[in-house]
Parts: sequence; structure tokens; C-alpha cells
Amino acid sequence: MDYLQNNYNQVKARISHAEKRFHRSPASVSLLAVSKTKPIEMVNALAETGQKAFGENYLQEALEKIAQRPDLEWHFIGPIQSNKTKPIAEHFDWVESVDRLKIAQRLSDQRPSVKPALNILLQVNISQEDSKSGFLPDEVLLVAQQISKLPGLVIRGLMAIPKAETEFEQQRSAFKQMQTLFKQLQSELDSDQIDTLSMGMSADLEAAIAEGSTQVRIGTDLFGARL
Repeated sequence: MDYLQNNYNQVKARISHAEKRFHRSPASVSLLAVSKTKPIEMVNALAETGQKAFGENYLQEALEKIAQRPDLEWHFIGPIQSNKTKPIAEHFDWVESVDRLKIAQRLSDQRPSVKPALNILLQVNISQEDSKSGFLPDEVLLVAQQISKLPGLVIRGLMAIPKAETEFEQQRSAFKQMQTLFKQLQSELDSDQIDTLSMGMSADLEAAIAEGSTQVRIGTDLFGARL
């Protein structure tokens, strides 16, 4: 799977170039490899390059991969149904798509006490699209206060998938709003654990990094088109 190594190198180079271009510190932006629908063999091959964090949308598929590679860092990044929270709470290291207080409560109740606190990101519907889930921007700070009191969880920051734009400055606009909200969250909760602003994908990672993203989520540019 030499092409995976090449793809990985190209994506890492894009991130590094954007960090330099927008005066970000070297290695301040991490890469989450979105491995949904991809076989464990591809995950293993990418892990051999040094990639450790993988994002999954589909629970059953993800659990099979986690069972084979518990040494990797697994992020759940898809929509969460209430009846799926228990295995998510039990098996993942991160949940990036917490979009309702009810979901946070269930993850808190179902996180095994023998495991470290579950890292969570609050998903923000920053473009306020009817088709997308997530907290509205003006809800985030209040709900964060409530969720921060739940045991077994630690709020690490925010995640967003803004409305798709092709113009660079339009892409930056939504990401800039997210950066402002992220700073407000850090101030509101006064926690040095709030360190993750997950935004930017294959088509807009440069704009996201320009506006403070600390993690980009890349699938197609790493693994190729979905199976």
C-alpha cells in the first residue's frame, strides 16, 4: 500500500505548509484519519507510517476495528443515537459529535469507572443549517457549563462542519466564528484542558488552519474514495 504512504506524506505536507503560511507553531495541528468504510488492513498500513488517531462514523464497523487495534486512539465522529451510547462510552477514547445534553448525560452514565474520563467535543452547527446536527452557537456556553459538571467526561473543545464553500475567504468566515466561540469557551470554563478545535477537511483544511484549527479530519485524501 505504497500509495497510502504517499497520500499520508502529502496530507502532512499540506498541514505543515499551512502552519507556516498562517504563522502557526510547527506541529500545532494534528491529523485525524477518517477511516470509516475502510478495512482494518488500511488502518494498519497507515498506523505503520506513524498515524495513531482514527475517526469512525459507523459503530459496529468501528468496534470490530477497535478490537483488533486497541493500541490506537479512536474517535467517534458520527451522529449518535441514544441506543448506541453505551458501546461508544465503553470503547472510544474521544467523542467529537456530542450534539445534545441527553447524549452527554448518557455517555457520562455509561463510561466505565475503570477507564479515564471520555474526551468529548461539542458539535456546533456554526452555519445553522437545518440539515445538520449540533448546538447553535448561542447555546454552546450554557450547555458546556452543564456538561462540564458530568462525571466521566472532560470537555476538550469544539467541532464543526461548516456549510461547504469554494471561495477561501468564505471558508475562513465560518471558521473564524468557531475560533471566537472556542476562545469564549476557554474563558467561560477556565480550563487548560480545552485545547481542541476540530475543523477542516480535505477541501478546506488551509482555511481552517488559518483560523485556529488544532485538528483536521481527513478521509478521502488519505484513503481514496469511499468503498
